Amino acid sequence: MIKLIIDAARDEIFLMIIDKSNNYSITHENTKNNYEKLTILINEFLDKKKLNFKQISQIYVNRGPGSYAGIRNSLSIVKAFHLVNKIDYYSFSFDDFKDINDINYEKIPELCEKLKIKKNLINPIYLS
Repeated sequence: MIKLIIDAARDEIFLMIIDKSNNYSITHENTKNNYEKLTILINEFLDKKKLNFKQISQIYVNRGPGSYAGIRNSLSIVKAFHLVNKIDYYSFSFDDFKDINDINYEKIPELCEKLKIKKNLINPIYLS
């Protein structure tokens, strides 16, 4: 079970692959240009690790609060991946974990399961 985390709501675009034995992550500058090519950045990241979407079992995407453009683009892309590849997704917010100490991206899948965050449901939180 390989999991992909996408966070384009914060100061940098963050991508992480969680595999049984390894975790890989990469960050990109938080710019309009990078939002527009987010699918390319994700594909390049997977290619670099010799993975493809058929190997991804779940995607976790940050729904905010944060950048409107980053949230909108990442949520749209995740929904498209779901439709095309039938990959389940979970839409989290770090606000969901406010009562938990020491949050890091590697813990997000287990926290989503523990807190019963619904799969394939998105409720964005935009900053004004």
